[in-house]
Amino acid sequence: MNSDSQLKVDIWSDYVCPFCYLQLSIFEQLQREYGTRITVQWHAFELRPEPLATLDPGADYLRASWLREVYPMAEKRNVLMKLPPVQPRSRAVLEAAAFAKAQGKFDEFHIEAFRSFFEFGRDIGDISELLDLGSRAGLDRQALSSALSNHHYTEQIVADEGLANELGLRGVPAFLIRRADQPLSEATVLNGAMSIGPFKREIDRLCI
Repeated sequence: MNSDSQLKVDIWSDYVCPFCYLQLSIFEQLQREYGTRITVQWHAFELRPEPLATLDPGADYLRASWLREVYPMAEKRNVLMKLPPVQPRSRAVLEAAAFAKAQGKFDEFHIEAFRSFFEFGRDIGDISELLDLGSRAGLDRQALSSALSNHHYTEQIVADEGLANELGLRGVPAFLIRRADQPLSEATVLNGAMSIGPFKREIDRLCI
């Protein structure tokens, strides 16, 4: 943890969640404004893990949801995105993100994963696509391939999701904000794609 940080922010997110991507720009604003006063920890959350069925990318309800909610918010936040032609499971990309974090390349991988899916419609559940994605983020292709094929980070993903369940988190994005000396169980929980206002109010309240 940064020695001068006052707050911890734990974030549960999934790379196939459009609102997680939309919230990224808001969180980047917070990081620019508060800098080292906040320490961030990202956690994995699969919206549709096995054996749940994945979404039908051509379903009318999905297109309607994007027209009603996603596209208007994306336009307002100046985020380029389109409804992906595929709806993959996210376990592999979450494991790849954990590998990237261990290699000091999380930030690069994080944004590249979101952009690959929501801007370019690539199948981020496909291993070959993940290896290409990792290469673009500066990761060693062979090392990433080994980590994924041997499931080196599966336990970490399961642990993140187990912690989310213990905390009663049922959807993402979920932000848990607390003072550095507080346990996670006492954090304030903010859910969904929200404006920057509620985050700033909570951060300022805790910094007093």
